[in-house]
Amino acid sequence: MGQSNIGQSYGNGENRYKEGQIRIPAGCAISGIIDKSGRRMSGEAIIKSIAVMRERSNGLGGGFAAYGIYPEYKDYYALHIFYDSSHIKRECEEFLERHFDIINLSKIPTRKMKGITDEPLIWRYFVTPLPTKLAESQLDEREFTAKCMFRINTHIEGAYVFSGGKNMGVFKAVGYPEDVGRFYRLEDYEGWCFTAHGRYPTNTPGWWGGAHPFALLDYSVVHNGEISSYDANRRAIEMYGYKCTLQTDTEVITYIIDYLHRKKGLTFEEIASVIAAPFWKTIERMTPKKRQIHEYLRVTFSAQLITGPFSILVGFEGGLMALGDRLKLRSMVVGEKGDIVYIASEEAAMRIIEPNLDAVWAPKGGQPVIICLNQEK
Repeated sequence: MGQSNIGQSYGNGENRYKEGQIRIPAGCAISGIIDKSGRRMSGEAIIKSIAVMRERSNGLGGGFAAYGIYPEYKDYYALHIFYDSSHIKRECEEFLERHFDIINLSKIPTRKMKGITDEPLIWRYFVTPLPTKLAESQLDEREFTAKCMFRINTHIEGAYVFSGGKNMGVFKAVGYPEDVGRFYRLEDYEGWCFTAHGRYPTNTPGWWGGAHPFALLDYSVVHNGEISSYDANRRAIEMYGYKCTLQTDTEVITYIIDYLHRKKGLTFEEIASVIAAPFWKTIERMTPKKRQIHEYLRVTFSAQLITGPFSILVGFEGGLMALGDRLKLRSMVVGEKGDIVYIASEEAAMRIIEPNLDAVWAPKGGQPVIICLNQEK
């Protein structure tokens, strides 16, 4: 898909594009909820949480990632796809049929909302790679599926796969996040983890594909901030077969996470030490064993270091990671109540759901908060 076509196709004309260039350095809101016990909750709570921070966004993008929402299809990849037209949809479905066994397909249920306009065709497909195609490719099924997602997004103009993990899904649009949640009927879904984003674009346009979360397979990212190292990060990650086409710096974070975790086998603690690496002077003061590890990560994965102000929530199969930049230039607060952990840009976004939190604290700059089902790292 060409970038200019995408920006026009999903409902943001020239005036809105210009609005999206206004620089509000502290803008954007993020929120996340995870139940470590694996109990599923309604999407209603995450809508209420992100709605409290409405003034941090400007209606040019909102979205949600939800985990555990497709238990009946948990063994299949759930592809959520935007289409420009029925013709493009047919072309994309022909591609899918050549590469996957399509178990089920349907429109993603939506409702009319005054604040959501110019919506594309929005479909979902539960698929598994065809054994013959998988054997021909000599790839594992996750790499095969990821390559097919990139193939659609770069070669079928007017089609965009915006979610493709198992037992999870991304729901996003141009609009205020609470309107986006109601548009997608998120209250009808139940999952063990939800993340949300309210967007205030700073350097890039507001359009349907550019709304957060960004996702690849089961990895999803919502982000408040600005990546000053974007060009260097993009050039480095594209050397490994990734394609950054979505007109926003956040996209590259998702691919870095996928590269470091799925392809290189780093733990999320190690990933945090790569993308928000301690300063060299901090590393020098560490114990010899710890210093050796951090020196190795900084040297080996220097191209994946992210600079600039940011706070991110990373959803993945079985957990959630929260991480801020080394200087803590973007706000992030964590709250706990029993098995449930809340993370948001503002404490009010947690209190609106659970007024009586057991604990509230703010992570230090570069300190990851990693929550996994049935355990907390």
